[in-house]
Amino acid sequence: MFGRKPKETVRMTYISHSNVITRIDVPVGDSVMEGAIKNGVDGIAAECGGTCQCGTCHVYVEEEFLDRLPPIQEDESAMLVDLTACARRTNSRLSCQLLVTREFDGLIVHTPETQQ
Repeated sequence: MFGRKPKETVRMTYISHSNVITRIDVPVGDSVMEGAIKNGVDGIAAECGGTCQCGTCHVYVEEEFLDRLPPIQEDESAMLVDLTACARRTNSRLSCQLLVTREFDGLIVHTPETQQ
């Protein structure tokens, strides 16, 4: 058979502020935000489309997964302080800045009460 090899995926869980649990397979190389948007996950607006300009893809990463993530960059850190509608926590990240790797398998993120 000819054709493209299917993209490798990892299983992720998104939990909305209203406790709606969505488990999806997200392709490696996509962002956590893209996985949410492509699958209609409630609670991630992503108004800027993933360019780290709006802060509407804010998520809270479950603590046990924080060491799997890349370090937070200065622009993302500033966005989390200046542009998110809900308070920044130690486990806050912008989901557009989290490019999925194999190490993200099992990742659990929570969406804040609001993005706007």
